[in-house]
Amino acid sequence: MVAWKRQLILFGGFHESTRDYIYYNDVYTFNLDTFTWTKLSPSGMGPTPRSGCQISVTAQGSIIIYGGYSKQRVKKDVDKGTLHSDMFLLKSEDGREGKWAWTRMHPSGAKPTPRSGFSVAMAPNHQTLLFGGVCDEEEEETLEGDFLNDLYFYDAARNRWFAGQLKEPKTEKRKRRRGRKGELRGSDEQAGEEPSPQEPLEVVRKVTTEDGTVITIKQVLPAPGVAGRPPSKDEDNDGAEEAGASLVAPCPRSSAMLAVKHGLLYVYGGMFEAGDRQFTLSDLYCLDLQKMDGWKALVEMDPDTQEWLEETDTEEEGDEVEDGDDEEEEEDTGEGSSEEGTDKGPPPVEHDESYADYLPRTERYWVVRAHESLGPDAKEKNVLRTAHAMAKTFFNDSVLDATLRQKSD
Repeated sequence: MVAWKRQLILFGGFHESTRDYIYYNDVYTFNLDTFTWTKLSPSGMGPTPRSGCQISVTAQGSIIIYGGYSKQRVKKDVDKGTLHSDMFLLKSEDGREGKWAWTRMHPSGAKPTPRSGFSVAMAPNHQTLLFGGVCDEEEEETLEGDFLNDLYFYDAARNRWFAGQLKEPKTEKRKRRRGRKGELRGSDEQAGEEPSPQEPLEVVRKVTTEDGTVITIKQVLPAPGVAGRPPSKDEDNDGAEEAGASLVAPCPRSSAMLAVKHGLLYVYGGMFEAGDRQFTLSDLYCLDLQKMDGWKALVEMDPDTQEWLEETDTEEEGDEVEDGDDEEEEEDTGEGSSEEGTDKGPPPVEHDESYADYLPRTERYWVVRAHESLGPDAKEKNVLRTAHAMAKTFFNDSVLDATLRQKSD
């Protein structure tokens, strides 16, 4: 959704229930003066149904729709996702109030790779900024995500994409100049010798999640120095120091929060997956969009500086001991919580209880049931989805039975 003059423009989205889902490509406007919704019917061929797309307003007053995600059922219980990378222009027709038209755009330049979960903000000079996201590789039974942390700019005036590239540090430029001079002096000695290829630099970063889990993220980046020439000892040491400084950047992620203020881009949080687990980030980075001279970590998730982790571990050990005592007591009394859930069956729906109240109260029970149904190797998000579906089905059946009983009485 974007603000356009005295209106809010809403496009697309999706709705998913326990049994089915639907994606939309309709357009609505909300008038900020009359507080009323109006459905638009633009002329021309518009985007296919999707959610999670980029929507922004150009300096000329048109609306850009880019990318998005949708899925369709290819066979029973099997869905196939689609990452959209097309772009459309939604423009109000001059002199015709309420009349809009779609136009397919074909931007040039360095286009972003297909992805979903990317974040968007308006950069200076009315450019649209795109950051991060995830490219899911789907198979029938597995879903693996390749998370990204790259930066792109879209210039609507030129209909062109630009890759956001950080400038090279000045000290590195001086080293390159010194390296070229050294090459000229030693050209006779090195005649006939092939330049040694440099190996890429593997950067290992550690991120600590809110529950204390330490996740290691590896990124492979080009090693510093002049291409086609092995670095000298001095350059190797200097390059290592500068590499550590220049590698400050947000780790790959999706669904990050973006904001631009006074030419500075702020990136907060987001999420990524490691194996079967999802992790939420709470770090904060800043980038000067005018200088493009490097990221600055304002709040970094660094396990080495979080002394409270040791205290948390100690507390957890204490909790484990207490839990162990409680479990022994429960075994003696025969009132274990896990056994209670499975022996007594699903928690009943209370009188006049809504599903929004029922699910939080009973979610733990349904998660246990979903784990038993799917097995120990199931992904957490699949377990949670199954648990919610089981809870919803039981809730609906219970409400239906109660209604039938009332009618029979």
